[in-house]
Amino acid sequence: MSPFTGSASRTEEWRHLRLTLDAGVATVTLSRPDKLNALTFGAYADLRDLLPELARDGSVRALVLGGEGRGFCSGGDVDEIIGATLTMDTGRLLDFNRMTGQTVRALRECPFPVVAAVHGVAAGAGAVLALAADFRVADPTARFAFLFTRVGLSGGDMGAAYLLPRVVGLGHATRLLMLGEPVRAAEAERIGLISQLTEEGQAGNAAQALARRLAEGPALAHAQTKALLTAELDMPLAAAVELDAATQALLMNSADYAEFHAAFTEKRPPKWRGR
Repeated sequence: MSPFTGSASRTEEWRHLRLTLDAGVATVTLSRPDKLNALTFGAYADLRDLLPELARDGSVRALVLGGEGRGFCSGGDVDEIIGATLTMDTGRLLDFNRMTGQTVRALRECPFPVVAAVHGVAAGAGAVLALAADFRVADPTARFAFLFTRVGLSGGDMGAAYLLPRVVGLGHATRLLMLGEPVRAAEAERIGLISQLTEEGQAGNAAQALARRLAEGPALAHAQTKALLTAELDMPLAAAVELDAATQALLMNSADYAEFHAAFTEKRPPKWRGR
C-alpha cells in the first residue's frame, strides 16, 4: 500500500464501523450489536477503504479489529446481502465477491500488524476476517464457523481456501471448510487457529495490550516481516532467501537498526522510530 495520496481528503466519519486512534493503535469495531455485527455491503466497503487510509496516514503501528456486543461477527447479513444477491446479475455478483476479497487483501497487505479480538461468534465472512488478521486473540466464548457450504456456496470464499490451510493445515482446513461445523475456542487453540486464549471477557483487553506492544516496537521491521510472511507463502526456497537477503540489506540501512546498536552500547532501551 503506497503512502502517497491523491486529491481525495481523509474520511472523517465511517458510517458502518467505529474507529478510534490512540498512541499508534487503531481500534476498528464492527458496530451492529443487535445483528451480531452482521456485515452489509457498506461495512465491507468501509473496511476495504479504511485500511489503505490508515496505511497512508503513517502514524498507525498496529490495529485491533473487534465486534461490539455479544459476538465478533456473524457473517454477511441474511437479508441485506444474501437476499439482495438473489436479484443480481453475474456482473454485479462478481463485483460484490471481488470487493469481499479486496477487504481480505487489505487486511493482509496493510503495513502494520492486525490483531483480531474474538469473543462469541465469528461465522462465515466474520471467521474469514479473523483468519486474515495476523493474530487472533480469543476468549473461551469464541467459536469459529466457516459456513459457506451450508448456504450452498464454495467453502473457498474470500481467500479462505488459501489462508486456512496455511494456518491450521490442509486436513483441518478441509474439515472446517467442507462441513462448516463450529470450532470452539479450546479446539481452535489446539489446531492453531487462535494465537492467544484469554480468560472470559478479556479478549479485547489482551488484544489491546498486544497491539500496544507491537505499536511500541520497530514498526518498519514488523511491516517487512508481515510482507515477507505473505509474499513467501508460494515462493520456492531460493526466491524466498533472496527476498530475505534484499529486505535485510534495506533494513540494515534503517534508523531503527542503528538505534538498536546505539541503545545496546549505551545500555538503554531503544527508541524505535519506524524508519
